Amino acid sequence: MTEAFENTRLALRQHQEKLLARANVVATGIGYKVTAGKRTDELCVVCSVAKKRPLAELSPRDLVPQKLDGLPTDVVETGPIRAFQDPTARHRPAPGGVSIGHRDITAGTLGCVVRKGGERVILSNNHVLANSNAAAIGDPILQPGPHDGGQLPDDQIAVLREFVPIEFPDLPSECNIARAVVQAGNAIAAMLGSQTRLQAVRRQATTNLVDAAIASPLRDEDVTDDILNIGRIQGLAQAELGTAVKKSGRTTGFTEGEILQVNVTVNVQYGAGRLALFTDQLMAGAMSQGGDSGSAVLDQSNQLVGLLFAGSDNSTIINRIENVFSILDLTL
Repeated sequence: MTEAFENTRLALRQHQEKLLARANVVATGIGYKVTAGKRTDELCVVCSVAKKRPLAELSPRDLVPQKLDGLPTDVVETGPIRAFQDPTARHRPAPGGVSIGHRDITAGTLGCVVRKGGERVILSNNHVLANSNAAAIGDPILQPGPHDGGQLPDDQIAVLREFVPIEFPDLPSECNIARAVVQAGNAIAAMLGSQTRLQAVRRQATTNLVDAAIASPLRDEDVTDDILNIGRIQGLAQAELGTAVKKSGRTTGFTEGEILQVNVTVNVQYGAGRLALFTDQLMAGAMSQGGDSGSAVLDQSNQLVGLLFAGSDNSTIINRIENVFSILDLTL
């Protein structure tokens, strides 16, 4: 052990209680000082903070001194530090970010708790809580979802209250009758010497804005307004290009990303042969996988901006939260 390390350890031991008492400081330790984004070989006392703030916003008693007993300090932003919990386990009360699902699906994610007519309700996707339109109002909702061991009656947490139907297109071009009519019409046209030909076409579907549903808890105390590894929602906001976002989901847990596209129109697959067209969506990068559907998406100020519902290996598709709240008439 070098003399420099021993001196730094003694300084930390003498001052750590006062450092941890400062607002925003969540941890202290010994590390190498970072200057201009590069690690140096200089040992220092490191103070980890939930969020770096301008000096003007901090009171004098909350400032981390530049030196302690003549030794340098450093301040790094880690975010809040929380104990990790298994999102696929049974939670009572259940926060956002944990496994949930209609009795007939595998599992998705409990997005967050919101209000409908003043009552607290669970927000997630239609395909998580309402089985992609196949469910009936009043059907049981399990936490955890069936794939994660949720069973009736012990794990029922809620009943389906309302869902926004997903509009799927009709596919007349794949119908045998339609194909026969087209073939007969083209044969007649050829006999008459006409160059005009018929073609079976796919009829454009009604577009969708959201994949969303709500469920009423059996007991109000069985759900909490917290989101796992994130905390409380601080309000609503509108996401724009470049907005930094985060979510907590059943499969990938806490992840962060950035809004890479807005005004997205996208065809989303719902099983073999079922496509639904969505407009006015947000697209982020690879921050989700199957089972994360239903996750609440927040900005870095913990303001709710979207509802995650689809994605690929390198992209995540998100409903704008303003559309979700407007269609389902929700509030925080």
